[in-house]
Amino acid sequence: MASFKPTKIQVYPKLGEKVTQDTLYWKNYKAPVQIKEFGAVTNIDFSPVAPHNFAVTAFTRIHIYGPFSQEPVKSFTRFKDTAYCGRFRSDGQLLAAGCEDSVVRLFDVSGKVALRMFKGHTKAVHVTDFTSDRYQIVTGSDDYTCRLWDIPNATELSTYQEHTDYIRCGVTSKLNRDLFITGSYDHTLKVFDARVDKSVMTMDHGQPVESLLLYPSEGLLVSAGGRYVKVWDLLKGGQPLVSLKNHHKTVTCLSLSSNGQRLLSGSLDRHVKVYNTTNYKVVHNFDYAASILSLALAPDDESIVVGMTNGILSMKHRKSPEEAKETSGQPRRRPSYRVFVKGKNYVPKQDDYLVSKPVKQHLAKYDKQLKKFNVSKALDTALESWTRLRKPEITVAVVKELDRRGTLKNALAGRDEQGLSQLLNFLIGNLVDPRFAPVLVTAAEMILDIYQTVIGQSPVVDRQLLRLQELLEKEIDYQRDLLEVLGMLDTLFASSLPKKEVPCSAISRSNGMAQEEARPQLQAT
Repeated sequence: MASFKPTKIQVYPKLGEKVTQDTLYWKNYKAPVQIKEFGAVTNIDFSPVAPHNFAVTAFTRIHIYGPFSQEPVKSFTRFKDTAYCGRFRSDGQLLAAGCEDSVVRLFDVSGKVALRMFKGHTKAVHVTDFTSDRYQIVTGSDDYTCRLWDIPNATELSTYQEHTDYIRCGVTSKLNRDLFITGSYDHTLKVFDARVDKSVMTMDHGQPVESLLLYPSEGLLVSAGGRYVKVWDLLKGGQPLVSLKNHHKTVTCLSLSSNGQRLLSGSLDRHVKVYNTTNYKVVHNFDYAASILSLALAPDDESIVVGMTNGILSMKHRKSPEEAKETSGQPRRRPSYRVFVKGKNYVPKQDDYLVSKPVKQHLAKYDKQLKKFNVSKALDTALESWTRLRKPEITVAVVKELDRRGTLKNALAGRDEQGLSQLLNFLIGNLVDPRFAPVLVTAAEMILDIYQTVIGQSPVVDRQLLRLQELLEKEIDYQRDLLEVLGMLDTLFASSLPKKEVPCSAISRSNGMAQEEARPQLQAT
């Protein structure tokens, strides 16, 4: 008796993401290293100076990590309350940070105690940054003011009170020491010039602004707030260039790649999106375990560091060329798999006596039903929710096998309203799929033949049949349009080909013979 052969499931090409240069570039990172901080990680800032340590602001501490260290190389813990926005100066020697107690502190990276304490704000300070001349600090606070401070004298130089809500983000110009930009929960972005006592430009983001980013050329400004990331042209008076809505929740942080050609945005929806700065299309996506509050890229994109609401700091380091070569080949098999196939390829020696072990055949549920000739139950099993929605190729393979056996009509017959509705739903979802159409068209014809007598008795089935009819009519129209397009393309291609003259004067059109050969035949007749 021949053994039962399981149903062969056709393997179709995956319709997944296309492998682009961006996919290869952004996937070329090692598994993330995760560090548990004392609270939500609200800010990450890389030092501009080698070895490019980065400052992590979380709860009442600022930890400084080395490029590959898993323990902080330096900690600043002299905060009475939650610390915010630890930022390095351009020479990497000083670090400024705000605090919930409204005091701005200035630290020497090689020391422990604050060098300066700037007092003047009345509420929490969420924004700190150095001006390009290194001698001044810009701060923004929940008291609706932004202030400019002089570092050597520890004095306040100017105060701007134009926002009407919390100031939660800001950025200074690296090309002009007098320019800085702030973003507020009053939905506005304001550009300030320290030489003037009021803002010189205002833009409306339309949502509470969470993060700001200046391009290296400083002609473009990026703002994030709500679900939107917006790009503004500062050289045209703050004209909006593009508005991106690719996140499902509030966008909290922005970063730019080392070459300035990729923009990254992190959101509370646990995703980091990578955009092409030429057309602002999403070219890659990172998933994380919790909502993202902060994001930073190391110089040359050597590391991606992400801070989350659950206090986890995630670091991904770029693979070395040797490691990249190893992973670019065949995927490494797990040890459990190696153990499973151990000895499978062992060749017995001449004196060995081989005892063969019968291989137990594991059959799927629908195959067990087919083995027992329960064709209707086999089809029911293949039409279960998970199978028909996630793996429609299995359902189609079972239908194909039933058709090959000549029992498909029996399997389709004798169904109640619910069973028939389930079948029609599957046909509506997959009939026009070119992978499944050859098999399902046969099944659809059989269903119509079997159940034509019950049409009009069930409103549910009638609605589905009408939907199926509309679907087929649309598909036929598409096919006709495609044939017309193909005809047009054939004509264009034919007209674009170089014309070649074919000598045909000596050939008779009637029978293709040369005229000299045809004349004797005519005379003979």
